[in-house]
Amino acid sequence: MDNHGEHEPQPSGSFWRTRTGFTFFAFLAVAALLLAYEHRVHLFAGNASLVLLLVGCFVMHLFMHRGGHGHGGGSGRGDEK
Repeated sequence: MDNHGEHEPQPSGSFWRTRTGFTFFAFLAVAALLLAYEHRVHLFAGNASLVLLLVGCFVMHLFMHRGGHGHGGGSGRGDEK
C-alpha cells in the first residue's frame, strides 16, 4: 500500500532555481526595464550636478574614515574633553 499522506522531504536547492524564484527574478527584470524606460531622460541627459553630488558624497565618506574613527568609534560616555 502506498502512503499518500506522507511526503518525502525535497532536497533544498537554490531559491533562484525554483518556480517562485524565477517568477520573482522575471518580475524584477521587467520592473527594472520599465523604470529605466520611464526615467531615460534623467539617466542619459548628462546630469553632471547629480553625478558630482554622488561622487562628492562617496569621496567625503572615504576621507572621514581615513582618520581611523570608523562607524561607532565613540565611547558614548561623554566625559571626554
